Amino acid sequence: MSLQSMTGFARSSAQHDEASITWELKSVNGKSADARLRLPPGFERLEQPVRKAVQQRFNRGNIYANLTINQTIAAATPVVNEEFLKDVAGLSKRLEEQFGCRPASADGLLSLRGVLEPRSQEVDEEALKVLDEKILACFEEALAELESMRKQEGAALASILGEHISRIEQLTAAAEADSSREPAAIRERLQMQIAPLLEDTALDEGRLYQEAAFLASKADICEEIDRLKAHIDAARKSLAGEAAVGRKLDFLAQEFNRESNTMCSKSNAAAITEIGLELKAVVDQFREQVQNLE
Repeated sequence: MSLQSMTGFARSSAQHDEASITWELKSVNGKSADARLRLPPGFERLEQPVRKAVQQRFNRGNIYANLTINQTIAAATPVVNEEFLKDVAGLSKRLEEQFGCRPASADGLLSLRGVLEPRSQEVDEEALKVLDEKILACFEEALAELESMRKQEGAALASILGEHISRIEQLTAAAEADSSREPAAIRERLQMQIAPLLEDTALDEGRLYQEAAFLASKADICEEIDRLKAHIDAARKSLAGEAAVGRKLDFLAQEFNRESNTMCSKSNAAAITEIGLELKAVVDQFREQVQNLE
């Protein structure tokens, strides 16, 4: 299974005897695979097999599925339930006479549930089974098309995420190589900062070295850099895999963000702060794209 986006659209149609079958599917982001169905009256029996088909094919994403069945005029022509219509019309007449209600119109009476009924046909269990199989086969075709579209978008997302990971790697390397992290550089900055305060006082080189070493230890970001490298490797392995990795990459995005925040908080030089802020921006872009991945 290739990487997939959680968004997509698909449509599939089929013909069966006097019925035209159409499925329309739309997929959006979701924490799990969930089917939200709109089935014509009388086809509620298909709900369970449709949900099962969705969950067998997808791991995440809300799938909106709409089934439309159009019958030919001969098959769809309804008949009037004369007895029921007579009862309803009589009740309407009594309400009019007793309470002064407005007279019922013909179209109003015909619109009542149960007045118009489908043309009576003997229920053929075998024919019903064949129809259901045709509808479900059409649904599988729509699912396959939806999966194909999600994979195409997933490939595009993988490319974008790969670029973000490369940029995170570049910034991590830049932070690791920055000369401002060297104890000598810290010592020099500290000396320049306190020199105006000690113009008339001899500077204790030993104490200055101790303070520089303390600040260097406090501002050390070696652990953050090592963890960033490990997360970069894990992210690349995930993108190269075949499983649904959206949740794992979302976790890694949180870890990237944590390390970049720590880097900024430990920074004792403008160069490291600048790298940390850019790293945070790239991580935000990475996480935003991960949200669309299955």
